[in-house]
Amino acid sequence: MRIHVASGVGRGPTETAAYDAALADAGVHNYNLVVVSSVVPADATVIDVERVPDRGPAGGRLAAVQALATARTGPLAAALAWAIGPGPGLFYEAAGTDADAVREEALEGLAAGRALRADEWTFADERVRVERADADATRDAHAAVAVVAAYGEAEPW
Repeated sequence: MRIHVASGVGRGPTETAAYDAALADAGVHNYNLVVVSSVVPADATVIDVERVPDRGPAGGRLAAVQALATARTGPLAAALAWAIGPGPGLFYEAAGTDADAVREEALEGLAAGRALRADEWTFADERVRVERADADATRDAHAAVAVVAAYGEAEPW
């Protein structure tokens, strides 16, 4: 299985419209995202991409881990950190207003998850992706940033 990690920024008249635009920027707006917790299957390959490639027909279920931040004004940031094996791996997400703090929070969570599994799993590679934007209520009502890890292919309902 391939897990694609991508991020996006969106703006819109509502929080949901901004979120949809951020998902479009990341390439996953035409799927019904089924949010999963944080475990990377042992046989998965995690690929950091600009935009998630086509995962199948629109409307399908697509498993995903996501970090999301929305705001009307000021800075916003979302981060997704991951560590992979050999063997299983982990994702940890964080969101807030300060990109550096969000990055550190995601990495701190990942370190805690790695420590929790230190007797069972080996981690060989660690990465983090941060997306940031500034919301300006005078220009758009809402802004959103999202970092998404999309698992495999979309499945029909």
